[in-house]
Amino acid sequence: MTASERRRAWRTTWLLVAFMLVNFADKTVLGLVANPVMTELHLTREQFGTASAAFFALFSLAALGGSFLTRTVRTPVLLLGMALLWSAAQLPMLLGAAGFGVLVATRVLLGAAEGPATPVAVHHLHGWFEERDRTLPTAIFLGSAAVGVAVAAPVLGAVTAVWGWRWAFGVVGLAGLVWAAVWLRYGEEGPLAPPVGRRPAGDGPVGQRSAGSAPVGQRPTGGASVGGASVPYRKLLLSRTWLSAAFGAFAAFWTVSATLTWAADYFQEVSGLGLRQASLLIMLAALAKGTAMLVHGLLVQRAGRRAAVGLRPRIPLPAGVKSGLVLLLSGAATLAFAATDALWLKAVLLLGPMAVSDIIMTVAQTSVSRISPADRRGVTLGALTCVFAVAGILAPAVTGRLVDAGETVADGYLGAYGTMAGLTILAGVAVTLFLRPERDARRLGVAEATVVRE
Repeated sequence: MTASERRRAWRTTWLLVAFMLVNFADKTVLGLVANPVMTELHLTREQFGTASAAFFALFSLAALGGSFLTRTVRTPVLLLGMALLWSAAQLPMLLGAAGFGVLVATRVLLGAAEGPATPVAVHHLHGWFEERDRTLPTAIFLGSAAVGVAVAAPVLGAVTAVWGWRWAFGVVGLAGLVWAAVWLRYGEEGPLAPPVGRRPAGDGPVGQRSAGSAPVGQRPTGGASVGGASVPYRKLLLSRTWLSAAFGAFAAFWTVSATLTWAADYFQEVSGLGLRQASLLIMLAALAKGTAMLVHGLLVQRAGRRAAVGLRPRIPLPAGVKSGLVLLLSGAATLAFAATDALWLKAVLLLGPMAVSDIIMTVAQTSVSRISPADRRGVTLGALTCVFAVAGILAPAVTGRLVDAGETVADGYLGAYGTMAGLTILAGVAVTLFLRPERDARRLGVAEATVVRE
């Protein structure tokens, strides 16, 4: 990769980080303005819950369907379209006449537009970086979700306090338009992006393209060796690496979804904290997760550089074994978190070993990308998102039911956290035993993606 390509690759990374910040602001705005929305629109908690759940109505299906579009539509165009749809889903709430029906309809639209966001963005990002260099930018991209939560809460809270809750929707809608304008100017495909649609006569073999990039909507020039374009989806999605990556990501997203929904209630009802203290602890936990992903990315990047100059790895274990052990550690810490009554120990576990479970999200994305030919990468990543996003629907509901079923709230949460821990430990075992992207890539005949210079 030339110096110019490297600069553009990292510019793209930071643009996609901003994309993710807007994405999570869009997701969290409704929860942040729950009380004024219910008051002004005269909603019951059941109605508000319906509006909140509407976000996931089409999320998983859209993640898969939108990812299939990467075969026929260039990713810069898809990302631009998603950002515009996010704004279209938020700005109607500025109207004083917009009520419960508009709220539900716009949340359904927002979920459908955000479903493909992560797989399409990761697919686009991996068009800029070779295999050995992908972990760090992927970790930065995925870790920015935690930053999005941490930034959105105080900013949108201040907006609501000054201008009212409708302008909280307005601000995130306008942020989407600003990002779209910048992306229209600077969004471009990388030298490892696969061809899409009908292949022109002079393009060369399927799975190869010329190196270079072009602004949104234009076809770049250049070449990249991607290999394995004939591998059927059935073999990719039934490979041990894809299945174990999906299971690991599902378990991690279960923890994220259950924590975002119920952690504040847990700390107030079981640990006796006030809402402000509970919110601070939750924010610190989100930042700890993001930090863990970033540190992991830096360590993998450093290991890749050592390997490039012929040095042995410091810990000579397959990536799947390392990631699986991390999940096992996190699962054990979750059990200890639920069992102890000491608040200081809960905080240590939450901000320490429990925070590392999200590392599997980065590992899952890069592993699936490694076993996928470039022209199938968008779909296999979309299928991964489709699977783990189901945890976003199930985890809050199952956790709530387990808490209600307990003799006391504390007993109910003990069962809920035990379920979370068990799922994480099972995922850790599966990842340890079966996540082998390099081995499966060789078996499937998928060569490592590298830029071809002419």
